[in-house]
Amino acid sequence: MNDVDIRMLRIAYDEAKAGFDEGGCPIGSVLARGGEVVAQGRNQRVQKGDPIAHGEMDALRKAGRQKSYRDTTLYTSLSPCMMCTGTIIQFGIPRVVIGENRNFGGNEDFLRSKGVEVIVADDPDCIALMQRFIREKPDLWAEDIAE
Repeated sequence: MNDVDIRMLRIAYDEAKAGFDEGGCPIGSVLARGGEVVAQGRNQRVQKGDPIAHGEMDALRKAGRQKSYRDTTLYTSLSPCMMCTGTIIQFGIPRVVIGENRNFGGNEDFLRSKGVEVIVADDPDCIALMQRFIREKPDLWAEDIAE
């Protein structure tokens, strides 16, 4: 990870924390190009009543139409689910930086098998926030991961 990665992952964490503070699932994301934020977002499933409003999807929606994603990096506070993983592959996003995959993971190898560079930061703030959420709102967490 470089300085840009650290800065962008902090923005993703801040989005996750804002989502948690709103009563939602604490997952934040940033789409960046050349070290600049294109868009940032957070899981809005609870806030908007939208089952596919995951953090990565919110950031991509806010980014609007892009001619290409091949020069972008997607930062996410938590390892992406299969829906978001599929979107990363579909859009050809070449690089993903994941805050943590201890609380939820499993798609990193699939992303790599499709040529995506995957970096897992093992960020202590991302880990702690998700652990707190799972402990305090286990039903909401189960709903978010469709269990």
